[in-house]
Amino acid sequence: MALPLSEARRRTLAIALAAALVVLAIALALLLPALTAGPPAASPSPSSAPPSPSALPSQSSPPVPAISPSGQQGPQETETPEAGQIPVEPPITVPPVPGPQPTQAPEEPAAPPQPAPFPDSLRGQDLTVIPGAGRVVALTFDAGANAAGLPSILSTLSAKGVTGTFFLTGNWAANNPQSVARIVAAGHRVANHSMTHPGFTGLGNEQIIQQVRGAEEAILAAGADPRPLFRFPYGERDARTIAAVNSLGYVAVRWTVDTLGWKGTSGGASLQAVADRVQAGLQPGEIVLMHIGSNPDDGSTLDADALPQVIDRIAAGGYGFATLDALLGQ
Repeated sequence: MALPLSEARRRTLAIALAAALVVLAIALALLLPALTAGPPAASPSPSSAPPSPSALPSQSSPPVPAISPSGQQGPQETETPEAGQIPVEPPITVPPVPGPQPTQAPEEPAAPPQPAPFPDSLRGQDLTVIPGAGRVVALTFDAGANAAGLPSILSTLSAKGVTGTFFLTGNWAANNPQSVARIVAAGHRVANHSMTHPGFTGLGNEQIIQQVRGAEEAILAAGADPRPLFRFPYGERDARTIAAVNSLGYVAVRWTVDTLGWKGTSGGASLQAVADRVQAGLQPGEIVLMHIGSNPDDGSTLDADALPQVIDRIAAGGYGFATLDALLGQ
């Protein structure tokens, strides 16, 4: 039996709709995976790769210094990297960091200062007598000009059995080495009277060193040792110059009486005046100043000529003789 026209149309539409739904389902099944997968991943590049852990700054140790292609080590860093900076990773040829360095050997203790070669009680003084010497006199002879009176002086001292002290300038010692040898051979004491006989208060400390050390070297070269006795030229001194001489290992020795024989007959001096001045100053520890050279104007050698009388009058007064080593306890 045939269906009515309206019923046939409804069935045709239902079949068509079902077919469309099937086609739609198949299309969705094909398109849905592609829509949800997203764009294809790009291949990685070196510039976008994350840094390796070894390229990050270390908080436990500073960067190792880089090595140049020539093998020379570059400047070492002394600070940690600034925030945000990544230090350059060194090549694998960097030598290992050296281990702890051996501890430095302790310095040897400084040598203790050497004691002065004279009693400390004599420091800061320009002595005019021999302290505590008793009834003895020290005859001293300055040499800075010529040696005209030396043969007579050495002959008299030898004949009288007296030993004296000779203050020599460095120039005199250098110009008269044979005379220095004669003084030493006769057993007399030699001392320092500066190199060129300048006034010391006008000298700087370096000049004082040059004068004292220069004379010392010249006298030593001539075969005598002047240490530690020093006499200021012209007797010119002050606290500073005395301290400077002391620091060089010398005790300053002045005199009790100057015979003034160096003035010569042209200056009003005489043999009698020389002997009288020594006797007038006679006292325990007296230090007598005489000179070796002749007067430049009249050529007289009054100290050398008066010496026999001077020694006899001192002995007659009950005094003996000593060198200035008596200051040193020798």
